[in-house]
Amino acid sequence: MIPWTDRSGRFSPFKLAILVALLLPGLYIGIGLATGTLGAKPIEVATHEIGLWTIRFLMITLAVTPLRVIAGWRRLIHVRRMLGVATFCYALIHLSLYVADQKFNLGRVASEIAVRFYLTIGFAGLVGLAMLAATSTDGAIRKLGKKWTLLHKAVYVIAMLGLAHFFIQSKIDVSEATVMAGIFVLLMAYRLAKRVKLKLTPGALTVIAVGIAALTAGLEVVWYASATGVDPARILQANLDFSFMVRPTWWVLGTGLAVVLVALVKGIDWSRLKRAPLEAAS
Repeated sequence: MIPWTDRSGRFSPFKLAILVALLLPGLYIGIGLATGTLGAKPIEVATHEIGLWTIRFLMITLAVTPLRVIAGWRRLIHVRRMLGVATFCYALIHLSLYVADQKFNLGRVASEIAVRFYLTIGFAGLVGLAMLAATSTDGAIRKLGKKWTLLHKAVYVIAMLGLAHFFIQSKIDVSEATVMAGIFVLLMAYRLAKRVKLKLTPGALTVIAVGIAALTAGLEVVWYASATGVDPARILQANLDFSFMVRPTWWVLGTGLAVVLVALVKGIDWSRLKRAPLEAAS
């Protein structure tokens, strides 16, 4: 099936728009490489930027089911496969750029992956994404049956591997990694809420958003305190200082509250959410 057509073969402006959006970051980074605007170490910069977009697209993929159920955006299910495959493609490009940065010395690359933990888990995540991409076809779904759903739940483990890789390679500044980790926990909280049959009312969703934002602040404190020895109280106080940057806590809180706002604006039947299960994202 052509990416910009629906299952009936008709042209889908929505799917085309998503496809273009998925291609734009890679195209922008590619132009930067070609024109020499990525600084003194262009391949290294491109590797990091592509890796960042890999994590972002993975989180967006995981957000499809919660948004479809909570915000009523049912059409998102039609682009989930595209998002997942794009995530794998970006991860593969990320590895390819790393190989290029190592002067295509495959022996050295293999050695680095074997001895550097953050590279090991990153490569394991790529293998997992390759497995999911290879089994994302209609034929694979029919052949695997119920095993397909179980297999694609591995995306949660893959996401955790990717986040761990992101945190470790970020070294000191883990702001973006913390945001992604907070959003991942937020998405998992929505699933857990439905599993324990919590009524997803606006109030409950707001409590979840505030709770995960607080958890994100705690994660940031633990990381910086252990990595730099900075007083945890100073790290917490930084969340109240907006003169330099918006801390991860507020990005996660804003994301959670945005979900509530969108659902309210669209006039979702909240009683339906008490019954509708969150499906496993693939």
